[in-house]
Amino acid sequence: MANTSTIPTQGQIIVNIEDMSMIKDIKKAISMVKGVGKITVPRPQKLTSYERSLRDIEEGHVNEYASVDDFFKSMGI
Repeated sequence: MANTSTIPTQGQIIVNIEDMSMIKDIKKAISMVKGVGKITVPRPQKLTSYERSLRDIEEGHVNEYASVDDFFKSMGI
């Protein structure tokens, strides 16, 4: 019996871009490559207010106060 292997007809390459101002030029360059069918640039997903709050906690963008009075004092009220 003959051993056969199949060659994929379609593939995907993921490229990480550090400078998004260059995305237009990079898309143009990649589209010139023979065999490239479609180029998509995913948009950043919008976070819910809850997800933004969790991110703020993880990044340390949270202030703690001993009391409400201390909070108002910090605001100059």
